[in-house]
Amino acid sequence: MPVITISRMYGSGGSEVAERVAKTLGWQLFDNELIDAVAARSGLTRTEVTEQEERVPSMVERLAAALSLGSPEILPPAAPIETTEERIVQITNLVIEEAVQTGPAVFVGRGAQSLLAERTDALHVFCFASKSALRDYAMRKFAMGEAEAERTVAEQNKQREHYVKRHWNRDWRSFENYHLCVNTGWLGFEGAAQLVIAAARRHFSLEPA
Repeated sequence: MPVITISRMYGSGGSEVAERVAKTLGWQLFDNELIDAVAARSGLTRTEVTEQEERVPSMVERLAAALSLGSPEILPPAAPIETTEERIVQITNLVIEEAVQTGPAVFVGRGAQSLLAERTDALHVFCFASKSALRDYAMRKFAMGEAEAERTVAEQNKQREHYVKRHWNRDWRSFENYHLCVNTGWLGFEGAAQLVIAAARRHFSLEPA
């Protein structure tokens, strides 16, 4: 089944682009839907999954989690203990792999590009924008001040970069990992979506709607 993965810098509007692409092509969209599916399968709350996804726990958080399980990270455990982070990643991967079998789909973030990197029936997209555009989006979307928006954008993108590196040992920002990189700050969400749609129709030999 053909799939499109849309990796996105925080503040680039990748979710908005993905929504437009999925709606136009008539494909299933997996964005926040992934959070609900992972929460249902893991027994965790939606909030717990949201707080953990696409981020790498700090050393303090990892040590606290290990101590709570009675297996400090400073001592090698007798048997591997699955952390909440690993559990969420494992279930997310399973949900994505199962969703691929159900029909054409658009996946947003969550390492989908890395998980599906070897598929020949996939189109991998990276949404980016200038620092000022990312900051301005965060300010508008979340009613943040300029300084807070800049900090949030920098931290979220660093977390996404570390997340992909930790779980797939891939460079999230390397353009060679993608078929198409779109500057949403220059193209706008609709312009970026139309570019992705055109690339998908050509790549998958789809007839225009």
